[in-house]
Amino acid sequence: MEYRSFGRTDMTVSALGFGCWEMGGTYGDIHEDQAIAAVHRAIDLGINCFDTAPAYGTGESERLLARALGARRQEVLVVTKCGVGYAEREKGRDSRRDTIMMSIEQSLTNLQTDYVDVLLIHWPDVNTPFEETMHTLDTIVQQGKARYVGVSNFSLNQIKACEATRRIDVVQYGLNLFDRRMEREIFPYCQDQGIGVMIYGPLAFGLLAGAFQEDTEFGDNDWRADGNRRPELFLRLFAQENFHRNIRVVEELKLIAAKHQKQIPQLALRWVLQHPAVSVALVGSRSVQEVEDNMGALAWALSYRDREEIEAVFTKHDIETSPEIWIDQP
Repeated sequence: MEYRSFGRTDMTVSALGFGCWEMGGTYGDIHEDQAIAAVHRAIDLGINCFDTAPAYGTGESERLLARALGARRQEVLVVTKCGVGYAEREKGRDSRRDTIMMSIEQSLTNLQTDYVDVLLIHWPDVNTPFEETMHTLDTIVQQGKARYVGVSNFSLNQIKACEATRRIDVVQYGLNLFDRRMEREIFPYCQDQGIGVMIYGPLAFGLLAGAFQEDTEFGDNDWRADGNRRPELFLRLFAQENFHRNIRVVEELKLIAAKHQKQIPQLALRWVLQHPAVSVALVGSRSVQEVEDNMGALAWALSYRDREEIEAVFTKHDIETSPEIWIDQP
């Protein structure tokens, strides 16, 4: 396993982390016994970062992670979030003090622990002063219920507004071969300020896992069945007209991966891990085999020529990987 400094915290994080969105049950079928076995195998292989959120299945992801970790809780870093899932609020977001305080207590109960290593605001709540939100996060740290705090999916201006009250230790954003928007402003700022960067979606939400065909259909309990869902966040990767094109891109990327005797997800993960801003790339795994396969992203490197070949594929198919669309547009 490769290990990296987690920003300016005192934590060392594995380059590959375990994303627990799938454990919430909105990412297609998942078998609990297999998921638990995958968690244990990940720890055995050196993965020490597990990322969850109460929004993943209304707390089910946190509860399943707790069952999976069991007595091994102290071997890992647990990251969770707060601030979303409130239907009465605009965009379902609520980062007021009382709401955050209630949320962390519920998360600690779900996770069967008395602290989390990192607590993040899941999405910005522009109707609550960031000063109030950041003071609340600082209170939680002072109470020992979180070691470090940060934000997810905030714009650069929002990050700076938050840091007028308290330093942000860790952030979380999407990055993959199809979506590189955060390279423009967010990542350079994080590198300059020594902020730890967690990456979600490095396999483009399964697209870069290489298992889909142009006629793949997703189940009703899989958010990808609606290819137009949250277009600003997912760039309509699974919309029919884009999905077919994207599958052809993946097929060509497989040929580049094969030159290194690698599979397409290993190439996609390696590309993300070589970004100098990245502390940890989160990958969801449903089975022991998937965890073990992901390890193939370690201990090798993409050359400059490899990266040129990859870029040529995206150029050929006229794919804009960094459009001027922010992830939080209405």
